[in-house]
Amino acid sequence: MGNEKEIRWGFIGCGEVTEKKSGPAFSKIEGSKVVAVMSRSHEKASSYAHRHHISRWYTDAQQLIEDPEVNAVYIATPPSSHATYAIMAMKAGKPVYVEKPLASSYIDCQRINRVCEQTGVPCFIAYYRRFLPYFQKVKQLIHEGAIGQVVNVQIRFAVPPRDLDYNSTNLPWRVQRDIAGGGYFYDLAPHQIDLLQDIFGPIVHAKGFSANRGGLYQTEDSVSASFQFHDGLPGSGSWCFVCDESARTDRIELIGDKGQICFSVFTYEPIALHNKDGRTEIHIDNPKHVQMPLIESVVRHLQGKEACTADNLSATSVNWVMDRILGKI
Repeated sequence: MGNEKEIRWGFIGCGEVTEKKSGPAFSKIEGSKVVAVMSRSHEKASSYAHRHHISRWYTDAQQLIEDPEVNAVYIATPPSSHATYAIMAMKAGKPVYVEKPLASSYIDCQRINRVCEQTGVPCFIAYYRRFLPYFQKVKQLIHEGAIGQVVNVQIRFAVPPRDLDYNSTNLPWRVQRDIAGGGYFYDLAPHQIDLLQDIFGPIVHAKGFSANRGGLYQTEDSVSASFQFHDGLPGSGSWCFVCDESARTDRIELIGDKGQICFSVFTYEPIALHNKDGRTEIHIDNPKHVQMPLIESVVRHLQGKEACTADNLSATSVNWVMDRILGKI
């Protein structure tokens, strides 16, 4: 087994997400290492490379993609450039691992899918939560029938504005539609939607109402939606990014005909199981680098050892749901 393929990563983008959530995992997995990084900022690229002991850095994405040492590319830029970089890499024959969401619109996802199909080069998306022990436990409880048949799904998410949201002259990219695809909804809801589709299958109907109620930026800051899975299971969601601290919520409720499961998506509160046996709290720890289980699956896929499910097609479905909710399609 000593001659298995080594996956040599090049990073396009080296911002916050690469520091702890994902970056270190690429080097800690057997048969995987980071050989080059790229940022349009000379300072960011060189600083990241030096701090993480990476031998080469670039300020031009094409040069990184053409680096003969690089045989897989991690795209960790804001969503508006995902499609461009993913298509460049796949056309060069190099598999890609893209930060979520796959792109800033469903239409861009379709562009990626066409090239993925034409080239036969795989494309994976960083929907890492479905690989974490916490969410695997939720899925296990559902499949074991812990709450009987699930009859309704409810997402509730509310957070106060961040300090950065008040700086109208230098707003975060996550609330700039042309860069992010929408507001914070487009950045955070993908994780919730992906998890639910991983458990219950694809959402086939979705509609919503969105508004800007806080006036801090141009994009939506409050969203209400209803949706339906392929087997008829209905669900609803509400998201607010300008609430008072007293309304802060991170909760998904899975309502069954024999009980209920409540869990969080971002704060990892103990999973609450309510059924005939009463109320049980389940505490599950996650790995230090939260993307590690998924990146390990991607590496094993590229080595021909397993099939990783976090692919471009399942990720496209998430963008479709969000664009339906926001009225973009």
